[in-house]
Amino acid sequence: MLEFPRWKYAIILLVVLVAGLYALPNIYPQDPSVQVTASRGTVVDEALRTRVQGVLQEAGVTPKEVEVDAEGGNLLVRLDDLDAQTRVSEILRTTLGEDYTVALNLASTVPDWLTAFGAKPMLLGLDLQGGVHFVMRVDQQAALERRLDAYAEEARAILRDNRIRYQSVDRRGDGSIVAVLDPAADVARANSLLAADQPTLQRAVAGNRITMRVPETELQQISLDAIEQNITTLRNRIDEIGVAEPVIQRQGDRDVVVQLPGVQDTAEAKRMIGATATLAYHAVVDGDAYEAQRTGIVPPGARLYTDRRSGGPVLLNRRVIATGEEMVTAQSSYDENGLPAVSVTLNAAAGKRMFDFTSANVGKPMAVVYIERIPQVRMVNGEEVRSFRVSEEVISVANVNAVFGRQFITTGLEKQEADDLARLLRSGSLAAPMDFVEERIVGPSLGRENVERGVTAVGFAFLFTLFFFMLYYRMFGLITSVALLLNLIIVLAVMSIFGATMTLPGFAGLALSIGLSVDANVLINERIREELRAGVPPKAAIAVGYDKASTSIFDANVTGILAGVALYAFGTGPLRGFAMTLVVGIIASMFTALTVTRGIVTLMYARRKKLKSLAI
Repeated sequence: MLEFPRWKYAIILLVVLVAGLYALPNIYPQDPSVQVTASRGTVVDEALRTRVQGVLQEAGVTPKEVEVDAEGGNLLVRLDDLDAQTRVSEILRTTLGEDYTVALNLASTVPDWLTAFGAKPMLLGLDLQGGVHFVMRVDQQAALERRLDAYAEEARAILRDNRIRYQSVDRRGDGSIVAVLDPAADVARANSLLAADQPTLQRAVAGNRITMRVPETELQQISLDAIEQNITTLRNRIDEIGVAEPVIQRQGDRDVVVQLPGVQDTAEAKRMIGATATLAYHAVVDGDAYEAQRTGIVPPGARLYTDRRSGGPVLLNRRVIATGEEMVTAQSSYDENGLPAVSVTLNAAAGKRMFDFTSANVGKPMAVVYIERIPQVRMVNGEEVRSFRVSEEVISVANVNAVFGRQFITTGLEKQEADDLARLLRSGSLAAPMDFVEERIVGPSLGRENVERGVTAVGFAFLFTLFFFMLYYRMFGLITSVALLLNLIIVLAVMSIFGATMTLPGFAGLALSIGLSVDANVLINERIREELRAGVPPKAAIAVGYDKASTSIFDANVTGILAGVALYAFGTGPLRGFAMTLVVGIIASMFTALTVTRGIVTLMYARRKKLKSLAI
C-alpha cells in the first residue's frame, strides 16, 4: 500500500549530490583583485611578477597573493578590500604604462577540485554584488572624419569611373572635401555627376576646384548615429564575452555608461568593448617600396605601409577592396598549416568587389591590413588630453591563386588576435572610437547589506518554519523543513549551472517559490490528517493524502510556471530575474514536496507492520 520505487530513490540521491556540488561554490567569497594583461609585443612572466611585487612593496601595499597565468597571459593581484584594489590599480597603471592592460577584477576563491567539475558561483546582479562601471566617451570628430573620408572615396570613384581626370580629392581640416580637376577636365560634367551621386552635399565651383560640404543638420545626425551604433555594437560585444544582465545606456551628448555585474575578467571585457581593430584588403602596387620609403615619393594612388613580419615597407593601392565593416560573419580557425586564421564571409556588395578583383588579378598579390586605434592620454597644462594613435600594419601579402568572392580566410595573426578579431567582426564595428574616461568598481555595500539581510531572513525563516512545523506537524514538519532546505539548494545549483544572474527581484521570486513549496507541504499534511480523522489506517492515509493532494498542487504550480514563463518571455531586466528564480523554484518545490518528502516518509513508515498512529 505504501510503496516507493527504488529508481526514484536513485533519482533523489543523484539530485541531492549534484545540487549540493554545484551550490557549494556560492559559499566562497570573491577577492577584490587587479588584473594585468599583456598587450601585443609584451609577455606576462615571472619577471613581471617580481617587478609588480617590488612596486607594491615600495608603495607599502601587501597583497594577499600575486598569481601568474602564463598560458592565459594574465597576472592577478589579490587584495583584502576595495580601497586597496583602487590604489593598486592606479599604481600599476602609472608604472606599467601602455605596455599592459590594467583592469579591476573580482577573483574567484572556489577550490580547484570544484572547478574541475565545472562548478562556479551563481552570478549576482549589480544591485547585489556590485561590478565594474565604465564611462566611455565617443570621439564624434572621428565619426565625422570617417564619413568625410567615405564621401571623398566615393567622389574619386565617380570621377575615375567616368574617366574625368583629377589631380586630387582630399578632405580638408575645415570639414570640406575639395576635388582639384585636371585643367582640361569638364568641370560642369564632373559637378553634375557628383551632385547626382551625393545630393545632400553643398557644392561650390571655382575654376577647376569643386568644394563639397556636409550640411550642419547631417553633421549632427552623424554624431547621433555614431553614439547609437556604438551602443548597439557594445551590446553585441558584451554578449560575445557572456556578461549577464549588463547595463548600457547613453549619458549626455557623447558618453556611454557600461556596467558589468560580477564579471570575472574585466581586462578581457575592457579590451573587447573598447577595441576598434578591423581589417582592410588592398591591391599591392608595382614599384620599389624601399625607394619610396627612402625618398618619400609615393606613386599616385598608392600608400606606404609596414609589413609586421619583416618590418619592411609595402606599397598598396589606396582603394580598399573590402573592409571589416562589410563582413557578415567571422570565425577564428586555422589554415592548412595549422596557423591561426580568421574565416570571413563578406556581404553581397563587398563579395562582388572581391570576386571582380580576384577574377582580374589571379597570380597577383593582395595585402591584408590590420587597423587598430590605440587610445593615448597626455598631460597638457595639468589637464588630461585624450587622443588616438592609428596603427596600420600589413599582416599578410599573398598571391591570388584562384578566384573567390564572399568566403575566404585571412592569416598572419597570432592566436589571441585571431580570436579577438573574429569576435569584433561578428559584433560589428564602432562608428567612432571610444575612450575609457572613467573606470571604477560599483560599491556592493548596499547589495552586500541586502544579501546579508536576505540570508539572515531566509535563515530565520527556516528556523521559524522548523519550529512551527515541528510543533504543529511533529515528524512530518521536520520532513517539510528538509524539503524546503533541499528546494533552496536546488535553486542555487540550477542558477549556478546555467549562469543565471540573481538580482534583488530574483530574491523576491525565490521567496515566493519557497512560499509555494510551504503551501504544497501544508496541503499534503492536512490531507493526511483528514484521512486519519476519517478512520483510514496510517499507511493508507499517507498514500491517499499524497495522491489526492498531488492534483491540486500540480494545477496550482502549473499556473505559476506559465505566469513566470510569460514574464521571462516578454519582460526585461528585473522582471526576467524574478521570473527565472520563480520558475526554477516552483519546479524544485514540486519535486521536493511530491517526490522527496514521499520518499522519506515511505522509508520511515513502510516497513513498520504494526503502525497505529503517525506523528502528524
